[in-house]
Amino acid sequence: MTRSLLSVFEEDAGTLTDYTNQLLQAMQRVYGAQNEMCLATQQLSKQLLAYEKQNFALGKGDEEVISTLHYFSKVVDELNILHSELAKQLADTMVLPIIQFREKDLTEVSTLKDLFGLASNEHDLSMAKYSRLPKRRENEKLKTEVVKEVANARRKQHLSSLQYYCALNALQYRKRIAMMEPMLGYTQGQINFFKKGAEMFSKRMDSFLSSVSNMVQSIQGELDAEADAMRVSQQDLLSVNESVYTPDSDVTSPAINRNLIQKAGYLNLRNKTGLVTTTWDRLYFFTQGGNLMCQPRGAVAGGLIQDLDNCSVMAVDCEDRRYCFQITTPTGKSGITLQAESKKEYEEWICAINNISRQIYLTDNPEAVAIKLNQTALQAVTPITSFGKKHESLRPSQNVKNMEMESDKIIPKELSTKPDCTELIAPGTPIQFDMVLPATEFLDQNRGGRRTNPFGESEDSKNDEEDSLLQQMFVVRFLGSMAVQSDDTNEVIYEAMRQVLAARAIHNIFRTTESHLMVTTKSLRLIDPQTQVTRTTFELASVTQFAAHQDNKRLLGFVVRVTESLGEESMSANIFESNTEGEKICYAISLGKEIIEAQKDPEALAQLMMSMPLTNDGKFKLLNDQSEEDGAIPEERGEESEA
Repeated sequence: MTRSLLSVFEEDAGTLTDYTNQLLQAMQRVYGAQNEMCLATQQLSKQLLAYEKQNFALGKGDEEVISTLHYFSKVVDELNILHSELAKQLADTMVLPIIQFREKDLTEVSTLKDLFGLASNEHDLSMAKYSRLPKRRENEKLKTEVVKEVANARRKQHLSSLQYYCALNALQYRKRIAMMEPMLGYTQGQINFFKKGAEMFSKRMDSFLSSVSNMVQSIQGELDAEADAMRVSQQDLLSVNESVYTPDSDVTSPAINRNLIQKAGYLNLRNKTGLVTTTWDRLYFFTQGGNLMCQPRGAVAGGLIQDLDNCSVMAVDCEDRRYCFQITTPTGKSGITLQAESKKEYEEWICAINNISRQIYLTDNPEAVAIKLNQTALQAVTPITSFGKKHESLRPSQNVKNMEMESDKIIPKELSTKPDCTELIAPGTPIQFDMVLPATEFLDQNRGGRRTNPFGESEDSKNDEEDSLLQQMFVVRFLGSMAVQSDDTNEVIYEAMRQVLAARAIHNIFRTTESHLMVTTKSLRLIDPQTQVTRTTFELASVTQFAAHQDNKRLLGFVVRVTESLGEESMSANIFESNTEGEKICYAISLGKEIIEAQKDPEALAQLMMSMPLTNDGKFKLLNDQSEEDGAIPEERGEESEA
């Protein structure tokens, strides 16, 4: 019965040991969480103070937030003190008692159990030894020793069993205390924590928390209003026509603004990756002053891609892609090739770059200057009737000659009917904007049996110039040439001017090549100003019509009649812009023709030479020398054409 009852107590002690270990782990976890709460609140207080040091890009309302967070940081610091006290109290009143119960009571029971087991084993051994004493040959000495050993073993077993039984009985009472004491400490610690917190914050935190709650509700109201406004905006934006999302939806008639001096948007940039391979990168481009900037995705700022001052831009065909255009540097070197996503963007980028290349952005009112220049270009496409009337209105003296006196009455003479524009120039006649060949090509095409010097001039041409009675140099820029059907009137020149200027405005061609026009009694020669090589020559006798524009004094043109190889004659009108007045060039051409006629009669030539000023070497001299004109108005080579 004792052994059976002992096994029940031992089983109870073992179960209690396992449960105590699990309970201790749970209490240590609570204590660890409380310690972590102390560290977390300390870190939270630091983070609240760090908000002020953050460099937010958008800092609207940060002053109120910073002051509120500063106050909350103080509150969290005070709460951290309370949490620290609670953690210490939990360690002393919850964790420590259960540890002491396990280490003292449960360990004592386990030790006494081991001692009781050893004493029982020793008693069993001594009893086995005593049982083996011989019956026949008794040895008193041996018997006395064995009996004494058995008595000691029984005494020892009895003592250890009594101690073990007392410990097991006491464990039943200590178990109850050990289970309730830690929880009593935990509960008292929590109650003290909440009491101190309530005493510390209940009174002075009410007004503060109320104001913060009101501020949060106000901000939430603003957020709700903003969300509603954004929702309405989204609905309005999403209700637009589908064409807004369709690229190049208005390709037939896009609304193009040709007066832009700033432009921004995405373009495809052509990059060479090898000798024949290329890639196209979609990048964001924008103009800044006279520069074209590019900002890759993710970059903080844009970088310079191309200086647009005095550059030129034109449409190009590139890799079978639409809406491509190329920017050329002032030196004529090909720059970058770009592609727009629509016809509207394509046209506006070309117009904007052209406006910037003229340095319009440096003027006081660049928008007005751009509008004026584009209006001037658009006026060039007015019908021939209004173009002709404009010239007639500027020549009242000719209208007077058309009047005759009959029967003491002034009867206007019937004005001659002006030819139709189709009679002057055939519809669809192509316009050549770069008639002048480069000097190297001109030399290659004109090399024949006659040897030329390195400057491209033959000895005969030099002698012709030296023998010529007229030599006048003018700075001109070639605008275009086209075939004409008549050279009977100056109207063919005015019509050619109109069509050339209109074509340049429509195709956004604004760059021109500068040349020196040498007027002699033999010919009109266009000379390269850098190499002094003759680019092309027009025989003066073949010039049948020449005139200057009545409004734009710097525009002039002349008609050349030449005989083709099959004996047929062809006529072409050549339009130029000069640095000086076109009337002076026309006067020089007229003077050259007069000299040619006068050279047939020596007396007429002598009278002409007496009536005109001559240079020191006996050549005719214009009243306003071209060199003086160039000194008064310097022009840069390759300057943007005013036309």
